[in-house]
Amino acid sequence: MTDRFSKPRATLAPPAPCGGAGRSMMLEMVLIQMQARGESAERAREIGQLAFMQWLGALPGGCDYAAAARAALTRIATSPAPGPALATFRALLAASLDAPARPLDLRLPSPCRRGGTRARR
Repeated sequence: MTDRFSKPRATLAPPAPCGGAGRSMMLEMVLIQMQARGESAERAREIGQLAFMQWLGALPGGCDYAAAARAALTRIATSPAPGPALATFRALLAASLDAPARPLDLRLPSPCRRGGTRARR
């Protein structure tokens, strides 16, 4: 037998924490963006879906998603001005925690002209 150097085996690391100042600031930014717009119900639904995708994309890889979603739901419960976009965001968060998992209805908004020069006059 020969003594060979063996590399240490990789162990599974615990899930990365999803908290921290950056994560809560991202959630605050998403909440502010949703409150800044007061348009039609369809547009509010699109904004809520886009906010959920933005929040989801900002989570670090390997973090505990369920804990992050529960923390976001807790923060949303204390939101002073609920609106239709915030209701959509809250519903998507709650649906993402449901078991068994099912696909969420996340669609990008359909492209359309929003006015341009004529709307500014």
